[in-house]
Amino acid sequence: MTTLHDCQQRDAADPLRPLRELFSVPKGLIYLDGNSLGVMPKSAPARAAQVVGQEWGQGLIRAWNAAAWFDLPQRLGDKIAPLIGAGPGEVVATDSTSINLFKVLSAALSIAANDQPARRTIVSERSNFPTDLYIAEGLCAQRGYTLQLVEPDEIGAALGTDTAVLMLTHVNYRTGAMHDMAAVTKAAHAAGALVVWDLAHSAGAVPVDLTGAGADFAVGCGYKYLNGGPGAPAFVWAKPLHAQRTDLRFLQPLSGWWGHAAPFAFTPDYQAAPGIERSLCGTQPIVSLALLECGLDAFKAAEPLGGIAALRAKSLALTDLFIALVEERCQGFGLGLATPRDHARRGSQVCLTREHAAGGAEDGSLGSGAFAIMQALIARGVIGDYRAGDGGVHKDILRFGLTPLYIGYGDVWNAVEQLRQVLVSGEWKLPAFHQQHAVT
Repeated sequence: MTTLHDCQQRDAADPLRPLRELFSVPKGLIYLDGNSLGVMPKSAPARAAQVVGQEWGQGLIRAWNAAAWFDLPQRLGDKIAPLIGAGPGEVVATDSTSINLFKVLSAALSIAANDQPARRTIVSERSNFPTDLYIAEGLCAQRGYTLQLVEPDEIGAALGTDTAVLMLTHVNYRTGAMHDMAAVTKAAHAAGALVVWDLAHSAGAVPVDLTGAGADFAVGCGYKYLNGGPGAPAFVWAKPLHAQRTDLRFLQPLSGWWGHAAPFAFTPDYQAAPGIERSLCGTQPIVSLALLECGLDAFKAAEPLGGIAALRAKSLALTDLFIALVEERCQGFGLGLATPRDHARRGSQVCLTREHAAGGAEDGSLGSGAFAIMQALIARGVIGDYRAGDGGVHKDILRFGLTPLYIGYGDVWNAVEQLRQVLVSGEWKLPAFHQQHAVT
């Protein structure tokens, strides 16, 4: 049986442990929600004060040059690139994941329409992150395409002569299940389709090799594992073959002035910038970009310690431990495992299902109890989150993101112990834990 002492010894021997000191983790809190919003880097407050007080406050408009504001999207893109298997000059940090997805999916449809106009279907996973499906629905309505939603094991069979684009999230937000990017991309290309990947739950948590996989387009999030702060700018990548096309000019539809080849020439006609820079649109959120850089600098600090490979090894060890401890210490309370045990198919989170419970709460609104269990855990200082099921194939989920930059083995042991106590005591049945707020 694994003990807390065992876990503390593993923490003491962990070569990545110094990275935790780069982050402001509130005392007494076990934060297992970095897959939704990352922890604040300790350098962020000072950097925000510098940007606001000095660069903006004193430099004013001169800071665009003097503080190199104008180059931030490219500079941050180059810091993200090694984490996702992209080259220098191939990534920019900008806008939100949803907006960037609209850009690249639209571009992919334009390329497909030019090269293979008979293909009129976008294929995606039914449990893909909803915003991705909403963006695809909107584009399908505008362009007369069909969105075909399938289960993960049906993706290969769904790729046919009418498939224009396969759009997938690399790591599923509900289950933590990870696609084999290279194999899926190869299958899509063999079927004649382009592939768009969403790396929101991958970048900074698992090794990604967009170039090696032969992917076509990718977007990702800046405020989850990259720790850029709430609403931090996202990022966008396109295969250089597509980004450099002159016939379609990587036709992303938001052709704003920052994506112009010469923004300050102020010509009345749009002339796309070369490469990925044409995916930029309007004036950039400088304060937010500056804070995102603080999060990215942690990965620079991790490089001498083994970089993303070492972070991945620790992530797998943490999630292995979490799964083992839940199964060892929380038996008999209806918990199931939604996350794959296979390392090759697992992201950096553990998702537990919960069978529907009977009796307990005074209002009778128990359902599976997953939401209330999570609320009881949060009240005890263990922060994860809850994702509702559909009453059918997809069950209610207790979701725990284990970010190896600042989570330790002792944190995992203590989190599972708190979960055990919540279940044994039945405190999750209290009415207060069944009250839902705007954000779950």
